[in-house]
Amino acid sequence: MIEKVYQVTMTNDKTVERIVDDEHVNINHMVLIKDTGLPVHVSNSNVYMVIVRGAMTIGLDDEPANLHQAGEILAIPFNTKMEVANQHDEVLEFFVLKSPNPKDMPPVKQI
Repeated sequence: MIEKVYQVTMTNDKTVERIVDDEHVNINHMVLIKDTGLPVHVSNSNVYMVIVRGAMTIGLDDEPANLHQAGEILAIPFNTKMEVANQHDEVLEFFVLKSPNPKDMPPVKQI
């Protein structure tokens, strides 16, 4: 078998899991329930968020927060302040792809 197979947790509970962490890419899988989110942080690589279920409220740098729905892919540049939350009843599920792998990137700005 040539391909490598990775598993993600199929759940409706809050989950943050690293799926792939190799020399090419870093892929995380996240599930957020209503009124939960990620700590405010700065993107440590070029980030692509693939929303597969629910709605994401995301504030970037000092801009007002925007609402994004399942089926959207967000491209967020390196060194951008991020605040990600689920403010809705439906479970939010998304994948975060970082390329290049953050371990190959320079330090991020302080917030």
